[in-house]
Amino acid sequence: MSDSDLINLYSGRILELAADIPLTERLPDPDATARRRSPLCGSNVTVDVKMKDGRIAAFGQDVKACALGQAAAAVVGGCIIGRSRAEVERARDQLQAMLKDGAPAPDAPFEGFEVLVPARAFRNRHASIMLCLEATAEAMEQAEKAACA
Repeated sequence: MSDSDLINLYSGRILELAADIPLTERLPDPDATARRRSPLCGSNVTVDVKMKDGRIAAFGQDVKACALGQAAAAVVGGCIIGRSRAEVERARDQLQAMLKDGAPAPDAPFEGFEVLVPARAFRNRHASIMLCLEATAEAMEQAEKAACA
């Protein structure tokens, strides 16, 4: 990786997002919690969700990740309240396709992931970028199963 590649990858916007992640307080009484870890870099994200009528009513996250994982968590934190599991899973799948296949950024309200397009070329960073959406989808699934039990 050249110096110019690193400069492009760690743009000012990515670093701004990483420095200002919303909803970083863990929930005291979540309906479900999920933790995801990237074995490659050691990044990890823990997500708490509180659901109401099939949508996220409250959200908390603990993010211990590289700047790219932090930026991804910031995008999620900025738009996650009110989202359904289908919306989160669609955003997760679209983000994966953006990174792996060169597809466009996820649809609104997750279009902020466009800032991570330069990370396509760095496959070793993809897992960290995916952590927050993967943990959120998993926590939502757990919450839905618990509500039906």
